[in-house]
Amino acid sequence: MSLKDTYTLANGIEIPVVGFGTWQTPDGDVAESSVLAAIKAGYRHIDTAAVYKNEASVGRGIAKSGIPREELFITTKLWNDAHSYDLAKQAIDESMKKLGVDYLDLYLIHWPNPVAFRDNWQEANAQAWRAMEEAVEAGKIRAIGVSNFMPHHLDALLETAKIKPVVNQIYLSPSDRQEEVVAYNQKHGILSEAYSPLGTGKIFSVPELKTIAETYDKTIAQIVLRWSLQHGFLPLPKSVHEERIIENGQIFDFELSQADMEAIDQLQGAAGEAPVPDEKTF
Repeated sequence: MSLKDTYTLANGIEIPVVGFGTWQTPDGDVAESSVLAAIKAGYRHIDTAAVYKNEASVGRGIAKSGIPREELFITTKLWNDAHSYDLAKQAIDESMKKLGVDYLDLYLIHWPNPVAFRDNWQEANAQAWRAMEEAVEAGKIRAIGVSNFMPHHLDALLETAKIKPVVNQIYLSPSDRQEEVVAYNQKHGILSEAYSPLGTGKIFSVPELKTIAETYDKTIAQIVLRWSLQHGFLPLPKSVHEERIIENGQIFDFELSQADMEAIDQLQGAAGEAPVPDEKTF
């Protein structure tokens, strides 16, 4: 396996098994150089979002890489201020313009029930989804999905969706496994993507992970990313340091034993991470 290997989504589209995340990556030279470094290191899957406010910089990094567009997989997301049919159509076009591309590989609803639409989130999502479906039909988007959706949010969306979501991007790490959501995704043919697959940083102090990392002569980050892959998740590690970007991609020359996978599975909550935000708190 390598960074260029792919999963096949439920709609037949291939998606690289590891993506390069740009959440919290500052706009400007930092985002541009980070994306360029990631592509140079072999990443072919780049993940951004309207709310990250770095789409234009990400797009410049992509353009400077010289890699043909069809060899890259680009994801961005609909933010909370655009949950209507007309606003979503506009947001899709704006993201494509900022990224400098004429199509998106994957477009996600970023959050299921933003405050501005909380009283009618089901209808708001349905309207935004209709705009996304039309963009698929028009050739602007190859695949559509969601982010931070719980089962009841997905149930509501599926009541009216003509095209089923193929991805649910969620906060997912050994310390917060979101087993109910993952099980739902698996049942419905939805790929679980892991943003912040390394948690918030506290995971690096977990003694059990230090021991396992020493056994394989790998870093804790590499162990956790490998764990994610072996569960069939799609991790989206992020960094602005070239050496770390390269290191996070070097996870294909070893395999965790079943015993070590099970040991990591037992670390739920071990890092003392903050609880995942839900519709009541965000």
